[in-house]
Amino acid sequence: DLIKKSQSSIAALKETIQTKSGSELFDFILEDIQQARALLFDPESSAVFMAAINASAWLNEKMNEWLGEKNAADTLSQSVPNNITSEMGLALLDVADALRPHPPVIHYLQHGKWQHDQWQHDQWQHGQEDSFWDGLAKVADGEAARAAIAAFLDQYGMRCAGEIDMTRTRWREDPTTLVPLILSNVKNFAPGESQRRFAQGRQEALAKAEALLAQLAQLPDGQQKAAETKHNIDLVRNFIGYREYPKYALVSRYFVYKQALLKEAKRLAQAGVIQAAADIYYLTFEELHEVVRTHQLDAQLIDKRKAEYKLYDKLTPPRVITSDGEIITGAYKRENLPAAALIGLAVSSGVVEGRARVILKMADAELEEDDILVTPFTDPSWTPLFVSIKGLVTEVGGLMTHGAVIAREYGLPAVVGVENATKLIHDGQRIRVNGTDGFVEILE
Repeated sequence: DLIKKSQSSIAALKETIQTKSGSELFDFILEDIQQARALLFDPESSAVFMAAINASAWLNEKMNEWLGEKNAADTLSQSVPNNITSEMGLALLDVADALRPHPPVIHYLQHGKWQHDQWQHDQWQHGQEDSFWDGLAKVADGEAARAAIAAFLDQYGMRCAGEIDMTRTRWREDPTTLVPLILSNVKNFAPGESQRRFAQGRQEALAKAEALLAQLAQLPDGQQKAAETKHNIDLVRNFIGYREYPKYALVSRYFVYKQALLKEAKRLAQAGVIQAAADIYYLTFEELHEVVRTHQLDAQLIDKRKAEYKLYDKLTPPRVITSDGEIITGAYKRENLPAAALIGLAVSSGVVEGRARVILKMADAELEEDDILVTPFTDPSWTPLFVSIKGLVTEVGGLMTHGAVIAREYGLPAVVGVENATKLIHDGQRIRVNGTDGFVEILE
């Protein structure tokens, strides 16, 4: 019901916002943001994923206490329903399945002219929105490929790397961003991988639940313990997937706002008020409203903001900073770890060895079956990469951040919060990730 309510709200927003322009658009967005906040902070919504989070913590504590089983909830969280982010990674495998039987389409994706012009990332600014799609339509079987990619974008096109920043180019705005991921899936997986992977994870989770309940039944008060455990397993499996949905809904809503504001920006550019539609990214919402109302803008303000952005982009932010500007530092205090181990937080259990792939930008990712992803952080747009890796190491994160949640659902050992991991681990090195105890070893 919560998901349906959110979907209905966004559908109504898309319809109504088409009738708004000028100052009326800005007033409408401000009013709609209040509805977005109400949905985001709906007590019923929070209660759903908090019930799952609390149940997960209970399972980890009690299974360790009663059975000596560490991080039992990790396996129990695999292949849960209604996780919009993990479903996205599997859906891109389905796109690869749709394109794989069509060699002309694969050749176009590998060698198409769109790879060599200025279309990427600013295509809407130059009036070339359809160049990728037009080229695809001219290829044999291109319409079938177009339909498969378009269906994916209908569901997930509002996402992109750094999606919380509205100015970032969305997959819908630049679908070529997905091409390397699709080609990687075509190369690395057999048809039907998404169904096999989900079924395998679900089978492992249910087998784990059955084994735990059988062991508990043999303990003193075993029936009571098993009943409590079954209840908490059900909470995790029914509700933990919803943890990813509120942000998906928020990003969906903000993309609708962005599209409407860019229409205003294009009108300003055509009128000569700004040089390019993307100039509005250097204005506050209130400043843009004033420019739309008056058609007046000091061009030096845009130049000043662009220069400031370039400066800020070179800075390295602290790991933790308070609202008062205090920078907080700390260190892990752990014992009985291997010498020279890199310490972090255990967020998805299991131990795995493989080749470290140190990746700072998702666009640079070229992953193979034996690879372990090492990166500063991930967000939902990185999820399609998770189907190709066997483990995860990040510099920041926690138990309920994106990388940890998806790693558990996909059954990948993961350690997060490993300070300077991308500097201490070199691309191509063999490493061992211990997602049960929270450390990483460099093997060579």
